Amino acid sequence: MKKQHSIITFYILLFTINISGQYDSLYHNEIWRNYLVHLPANYDQNANIKYPLVLVLHGGFGNAYNIEEQSQFSSKSDTAKVPFIVVYPEGVKSPLNISTWNAGGCCGYAASSNVDDVGFISALLDTIEQKYLIDVNRIYASGMSNGGMMTYRLAAELNYRFAAVAPVASVMVNENKFEPNNAIPIIHFHSFLDNNVPIDGGLGDGFANYTYPPLDSILNIWANLNSCSIFDTVFNDNEKYLHETWTNCRDKNNIVLYVTYDGGHSWPGGTVPRIGGDQVSKQINATDLIWDFFQQHSRENTTKTNFSETLISEFELYQNYPNPFNPVTNIEYKIPYLKNRRYNSNSIRIIVYDILGNEVQTLVNETSEPQKYKIQFDASNLASGIYFYRLYFNNLTKTKVMTVIK
Repeated sequence: MKKQHSIITFYILLFTINISGQYDSLYHNEIWRNYLVHLPANYDQNANIKYPLVLVLHGGFGNAYNIEEQSQFSSKSDTAKVPFIVVYPEGVKSPLNISTWNAGGCCGYAASSNVDDVGFISALLDTIEQKYLIDVNRIYASGMSNGGMMTYRLAAELNYRFAAVAPVASVMVNENKFEPNNAIPIIHFHSFLDNNVPIDGGLGDGFANYTYPPLDSILNIWANLNSCSIFDTVFNDNEKYLHETWTNCRDKNNIVLYVTYDGGHSWPGGTVPRIGGDQVSKQINATDLIWDFFQQHSRENTTKTNFSETLISEFELYQNYPNPFNPVTNIEYKIPYLKNRRYNSNSIRIIVYDILGNEVQTLVNETSEPQKYKIQFDASNLASGIYFYRLYFNNLTKTKVMTVIK
C-alpha cells in the first residue's frame, strides 16, 4: 500500500509540474525551436479571462531553465496580484551546443548564420495565442545580455506585437540597421560594473568579442522616436543606484533606466547564473520593477498610425472553409500594399503542419503582389486529425487551425 501511495504521489507531482511548466517546441524555417511555458498557479483554460504574456530571453550560453531561475519571473507570476503567463524561448544551438540569439550584429552562431529569430518569435506568439488565454494587448518582452539585445531587436522590428520591453545588461546592436517604426515603452537595467557589455560602450570582455555602442546613445534614439520631451534624474536616499527617466512621451511611451553601482553582468535582484558569474545587485529587484512597469502599458492605449500598424491590420490569413472538411477546403489570405516598397512583391509561403509540428505540405512558395488570394487544399492523402496552416510574410506570420474528418 505504501508503494502504491508513493506511485500515486509521484504522478500527482508530475501532473502538477506539467500543468505549470511545459517544455515545448515548434518547427520554424526547418529548425525545431524550443521554449518553456510557465502558467500562473491558478490558471484555468476554461475561465473567462485573458492573461498578460511575458517573454523572457536567456543570454548567450543560456537556456530557458537558467533564465527562469535567474530572473525568478515564474515565481513572480504565481504571486502577482495580476497573474500572467511567462514563456522562455531558447536560441539556436551552435555545433558546440551554445545557444545564442541573432540580435543583428551579435552574438555568436545565431548572428553569423543569420538565424531568423524575429520570425521565430512571431511564430511563437502565434502558437501561444492559439494554445492559451492571452491578452494580445498585453504582451511584453524582456531578456538578459544577448537576450536583451534580441529584446531591442524585437522592439525595433516586431513592436506592433509588444506593449513594452525590458532589456537587462545589454544594448541595441547594429542600431543603424534598425529603423524602428513605432514608439514603445522601455525599462532598462545595467550596472556600472558590467565589463561584458560596458555601459559607456567599447569592447566587452565576453565571448562575443564585440564592440558595443554607449547605452545613452541607444536610449536617446528611442527617446527621440518616442517624442519624449523631459529628461530627469530621480534621486534616491541611499544613492546606491542611478535612476533616470524620459517622460512626456507620445502615447505615454516613457523610458526608464536603472544603473546600479554594485552587481555586474547579471540580473539585479535575481540569482547568480553560473559558477564564476558576476554577483547580482542587492539594491533593486529588476523583476519586480519590470512587472510594475509592464502593468502601466497596454497596446489598446496607443494610437500608432505608421506603416507597421497598416501592415498588421491589412496582412491577413483567414479561417479555411469549410472546416471541418473532407477532402478539400478553401484558404484565403491578403497581402497589403504599402508605400514602403520593401513590403511589395515579397516572398510568401503557406505551410501545413500536423499537430506534432511536422511539415506536411507547402501550399504556397512564391513572390506575390499585394491583393487577396484564394487557394484550395486537398487533404485526400492525410489522416483525420487537427492540422495547422501558417502564412509567412517577411518577418510576420499568422497561423490557423483546421480539422480533417473522414
